[in-house]
Amino acid sequence: MDHCVFSLQVQFQGLFQMILVLGIGGSFPYGFHISVINYPSVHIRKFINETWIERNGSPLHPETIMLLWSFIVSVYGIGGLLGSLCCGYLTTKYRKKKCQMCTNLIMLVAALFMAFSKTAKSFEMILVGRFLYGIGTGFSLNIHPQYVGEISPKKLRGFTNSTVAVFLTLGKLTGQVIGLREILGSEALWPWLLASSGLSALVQLVTLPFFPDSPSYLLIQKSNEEAFRKAIRKLWGEGDHQAEIDDIMKEKAAMASAKSLRVLEIIKERSLRWQLYILMTVMTTLQLCGINAHQFFWMHYFSVILIFLFVIFYGIGPSTISIMVEIFSQSFRPSAFLIVGCINWMGLFVLGMIFPLIVDNLGPLCFLIFLGILALSAIFIYLYLPETKGKSIMEIKQMKPGKKVPDTIPEKKKH
Repeated sequence: MDHCVFSLQVQFQGLFQMILVLGIGGSFPYGFHISVINYPSVHIRKFINETWIERNGSPLHPETIMLLWSFIVSVYGIGGLLGSLCCGYLTTKYRKKKCQMCTNLIMLVAALFMAFSKTAKSFEMILVGRFLYGIGTGFSLNIHPQYVGEISPKKLRGFTNSTVAVFLTLGKLTGQVIGLREILGSEALWPWLLASSGLSALVQLVTLPFFPDSPSYLLIQKSNEEAFRKAIRKLWGEGDHQAEIDDIMKEKAAMASAKSLRVLEIIKERSLRWQLYILMTVMTTLQLCGINAHQFFWMHYFSVILIFLFVIFYGIGPSTISIMVEIFSQSFRPSAFLIVGCINWMGLFVLGMIFPLIVDNLGPLCFLIFLGILALSAIFIYLYLPETKGKSIMEIKQMKPGKKVPDTIPEKKKH
């Protein structure tokens, strides 16, 4: 068993290295920004008031300060929605790799705004930086799961897709650790706390050019078979990958007679209806499972062990949005992920608005709502999501809701 794992690590080392690079600049910043913004809130509100006094000679009303702070928090979601809306078109036109590198530049500019906001005595720079972070994360959260799914062989796709959730959770954890007052959460260092996300963008910007575009993109969209085979050798090693190559070839042949669909066309297309239902269920569960409602005041109600287990099972379950890579073919993916992004960012914004009201009325019992949503989602997914393990995109497309195997009749063996 150990020898088998070791041989896989050696053979697919190029793939695992690329997964690491994609994760650092992909879902990691999303988790980081969600958790890290809570720590310097007192310092930023004080900075806003001090800046206003220095400019105008009088303090701001506490409600105005809170309004500005709320806008700093929520403008991240607005930027994320904008990034998601633009991502599908731009990745189709300019390819995912180039768009992700441009995203890193946006994140670095945002980090500079954050780092020098206190020196410049401008809380407006925090707003701009937070908005740019949102745009960058809107792009990377769409690109990361698609890219990971497209560079992976089907026997490893389940594992590689789960890394999207792993890096998201690591981002949340990292934000909580370095946001501590003893590290970067102090009054003197909070600008560097908010700017520290630029480090992951810099790492990915420097390393991503050494990796190829996804093999399926090179073959299906660029029709470059030489680059396609070179990318497979770099990512999957020198083993026998002919079965995987044949599957991608079949997908290309099927896509030759199918055009890329826009969002409204995907919504109207009856043959994609079950994929859409699964997409909306998984993404709604992602927002309403309770993961985006854990703040430190909940430590009174949940032990550290329970919170740790919750995050683990969240990573295994609701956060696996990369399942969309497996149920939508190459030509439909950009529009499908645009829908994913809209549901995700709008859900994040709505939950941020209504959750404090729910807490005021229900207290800790509000988590019973999340429990009910998770139960209904689990039943739906069990009944309608087909098993994708070890199957090609074309095999998955042949399945019907509620079935675990393709609608194909096996050939009888000749005696």
